[in-house]
Amino acid sequence: MVGFFSLVYFRNDLYAAVSAPLRELLPPGSTMIATDVTAPFMAPFKLTFFVALFIGVPYILHQIWAFISPALYRHERRIAIPLLISSILLFYTGVAFAYFITLPAILGFFTQVGPEGVAMMTDINLYLDFVLKLFLVFGLTFEIPVAVFLVISSGIVSSDSLIDKRRYVIVGCFFVAMFLTPPDALSMAMLAVPMWLLFEAGLLFGRLMEKRKAAAMAEE
Repeated sequence: MVGFFSLVYFRNDLYAAVSAPLRELLPPGSTMIATDVTAPFMAPFKLTFFVALFIGVPYILHQIWAFISPALYRHERRIAIPLLISSILLFYTGVAFAYFITLPAILGFFTQVGPEGVAMMTDINLYLDFVLKLFLVFGLTFEIPVAVFLVISSGIVSSDSLIDKRRYVIVGCFFVAMFLTPPDALSMAMLAVPMWLLFEAGLLFGRLMEKRKAAAMAEE
């Protein structure tokens, strides 16, 4: 709430920043539209709420960590703190990747493939829903290395088992991306390829952790 009321004065500026990738691609004289009477007022407020929530993610996760940390052993805390920090950074990285790379590419594709004589005039509410969904999908997708590391470190699966199933993981990445992105090959590839690379990163760190555990047990 503190973040929301601090940002609400800049609500129109925030919406202008989020809609900039689309407005820069519109033909001269074209604008975004509002099909609902309340949309010009409510859409910036809705965006401001999600921006405040986005900024407050580290504090929210810190509160969750403060609740569960007393139940963890010392060695579990040593792993959990780097994972917590990594999760926050990866989420922000995913949203930044969506805004600066994926969104301009997707919008550029859709504004160029339309038939001649059709003016693209996007509703501000529909555009905001599309952007927020894209940010959430990429933010959560970039948590894949943490998830892979956790399943390996907990012993649920081994890194060798995941390596054997790599081909299925790659196919799964494209299958999931097909449902989470707009219906075009560019959007699907821009989500599926990072998912695969992030899986490989998590697998690498998990494999290093396994080797470290094996070396420690051998010393004992």
